[in-house]
Amino acid sequence: QVQLVESGGGLVQAGDSLRLSCAASGRTFSIRAMGWFRQAPGKEREFVAGISRSGGNADYASSVKGRFTISRDNAKNTVYLQMNSLKPEDTAVYYCARARGSDLLGGSYEAEYDYWGQGTQVTVSS
Repeated sequence: QVQLVESGGGLVQAGDSLRLSCAASGRTFSIRAMGWFRQAPGKEREFVAGISRSGGNADYASSVKGRFTISRDNAKNTVYLQMNSLKPEDTAVYYCARARGSDLLGGSYEAEYDYWGQGTQVTVSS
């Protein structure tokens, strides 16, 4: 069983930065790609960023490319999402997830991930 616990969310102003963390239990952390998704009120959950097992490859949604950076520390079983230049439209609950398969990156669809955290709220005021 894998447990994922997100932290680092909060209320910030537009233009500010936040760093989200996702701590994973279990010894399989380093053998799977990881991803971050988000869900805004009234909207479907959407892909934000993904990172490969080693951390050497990453993928981003076009809406966050250039502002967000995903990284991981396999020694700490933790994946991060550094969010800069935040905008009100970034307001959402952010979830981390573990990729289901063994591909280099987990992909941008929810079905490609098997374990999910409980989410952390990010609110960006204008």
